[in-house]
Amino acid sequence: MIIESLLDTDLYKFTMMQCVLHQFPDAQVTYRFKCRTEGVDMRPFIDEIRAEIDHLCTLTMTEDELAYLGSLRFIKSDFVEFLSLFHLKNKYVTVSEDPTANSGIAITIEGPWLHTILFEIPILAIVNEVYFRHAMPVPDRQEGLKRLRAKIEMIKNEPDNGNLKISDFGTRRRFSKAWQKEVIQTLVDELGRGYFAGTSNVLYAKEFGLIPLGTMAHEYLQACQALGPRLRDSQTYGFQMWAKEYRGDLGIALADVYGINPFLKDFDMYFCKLFDGARHDSGDPFNFGERMITHYAANKCDPRSKTLIFSDALTVPRIIELYRRFNHRIRLGFGIGTNLMNDLGPTPLNIVIKMVRANGQPVAKISDTPGKGMCEDETYLAYLRQVFGLDPAP
Repeated sequence: MIIESLLDTDLYKFTMMQCVLHQFPDAQVTYRFKCRTEGVDMRPFIDEIRAEIDHLCTLTMTEDELAYLGSLRFIKSDFVEFLSLFHLKNKYVTVSEDPTANSGIAITIEGPWLHTILFEIPILAIVNEVYFRHAMPVPDRQEGLKRLRAKIEMIKNEPDNGNLKISDFGTRRRFSKAWQKEVIQTLVDELGRGYFAGTSNVLYAKEFGLIPLGTMAHEYLQACQALGPRLRDSQTYGFQMWAKEYRGDLGIALADVYGINPFLKDFDMYFCKLFDGARHDSGDPFNFGERMITHYAANKCDPRSKTLIFSDALTVPRIIELYRRFNHRIRLGFGIGTNLMNDLGPTPLNIVIKMVRANGQPVAKISDTPGKGMCEDETYLAYLRQVFGLDPAP
């Protein structure tokens, strides 16, 4: 089967889950799957996907896995105890045909946030691997390694590359579990831990002795639209509740749930000093970097003491461009997803699972990149744009 461990997911799922346990234990949510790639028909694979999800729901944490999570400085003992009793329940997931969907299928996850939050990453990994198992039954491993080694050489040959570090953020869109493992092994062997900072995948961080990376995702700040006291304050409320949970640890704030302008308005001097940095995931990364450096300086923070994480559709050439622009001006990190873990020849799938409701209320992400937003209620989306002072959607 594809997923054999609940650790085979991104770290930020566990960090958000711990926050949900302590701060929002009663929240109810709905997630939906979306395939942005045109011309993909996944209807023949529905039974296979369902069987993989059924197997996922049989998994529990081993003592060794619990001990590993407990060894992370920000994971609390009561959360580890909760995970020792935890398993995913397939009653919260439905997979069905949908002739109106791009891919021909619909996947809905609905139930308590605490008990559904771990579904997203493994289900996306399942859909990817099932699809490519049929689209490319014999993977072109040599082509994949050739492309990977070309990326490694670009990083090694970059002048003044002492601060250039990349990370694996590719679990959700990997070609396969086996390929992700081989890519990580190659990066460790040929790039080394000096340039390879770590992985968001908790299982492979454990296996390879790497640093597990991640803080918060879009769903966390989206849920705060329904869980906070006032919609306009939902972003600051999310940051405050994160700080309440982690007390200064895991201090990378996600910057693009409402776009760069509302983020900068809310990310005031208090948050500039409290958080270690910010993650970019949509819009022009060069504009984002310049504006963040200016913003930090205007809020009495030395930008060189702060970190920017770039994670939006990165390639190594784009990373080098960003590195040359911002190196020595601010600390940098680069999380590569699809281009690292699904570059063997076939066109990768652009698939997501996004939260669309929390506590019965619509929630939304307003992206700086057209097409990356997702909301089922256009009236709510228009209201959200108005509340945050954004122009109406084109």
